[in-house]
Amino acid sequence: MPELPEVETTRRGIAPHVEGREIVEVVVRQPRLRLPVPDNLVDRLVGARIGRLERRAKYLLMPVAEGSVDSLALIWHLGMSGSLRIARLGELPRKHDHLDLVLDDGALLRYHDPRRFGFVDWLAGSREQDPRLARLGPEPLSEAFDGKRLYTLSRGRRLGVKPFLMDNAVVVGVGNIYAAEALFLAGIDPRRAAGRISRARYDRLAAAAKEVLAAAIRQGGTTLRDFVGGTGEPGYFKQRLNVYGRDGEPCRRCGAELRRVILGQRASVFCASCQH
Repeated sequence: MPELPEVETTRRGIAPHVEGREIVEVVVRQPRLRLPVPDNLVDRLVGARIGRLERRAKYLLMPVAEGSVDSLALIWHLGMSGSLRIARLGELPRKHDHLDLVLDDGALLRYHDPRRFGFVDWLAGSREQDPRLARLGPEPLSEAFDGKRLYTLSRGRRLGVKPFLMDNAVVVGVGNIYAAEALFLAGIDPRRAAGRISRARYDRLAAAAKEVLAAAIRQGGTTLRDFVGGTGEPGYFKQRLNVYGRDGEPCRRCGAELRRVILGQRASVFCASCQH
């Protein structure tokens, strides 16, 4: 599924085309997404102007000014296979193009989602009030996320360090791909109990998570199946993956065969020689 770098790539890709634009038409082809498309979406969006796009974890936030009211915001989630891209007026929709926001310059913001696990909804008040955002941990590229936080929250925890790192209450947006890659860079076995890892090793893990996420964002995210960025261009970080999806292949660092285990109901690939 699209992870934080893919969502951030989408935000950066579509923002220059939609921010400040007026919505002149809304086309809903398929209202039955993970959450039903709100009944009042068309009425409230037509004539509204789009504000500055933001990202929180894997959610995209789109403020819209409706007449004199500027406190409304849409919240988008791309689910397992969703994407937002820019199209032009007259460009025929593809199968699974479920929703268009038609803008005043002839551009379209088009939502595509074969599995329909994503959604668009109204933000419930402020970020602090919306239950989808209220309990989220810090952004991984912010100063609030560091080894000290990981060390403090992990004390007494017996679960593996990989599912611990993927807990959105600990830090947001470090999904399966990037947790596996960060643990490899830090040299930590994903099976190790979170509470048995030292502060120094957590410092390395936090730095590794920041490194791998920043690199993925710079390179446009990770292409997996049907994800495309906001301009229709796929990401290409997959070419640089060290362990994710490479079970049975040689480690790029030492040549040992990479192993696959199940942790927290998710597959995890690691190098038993390099990661301890």
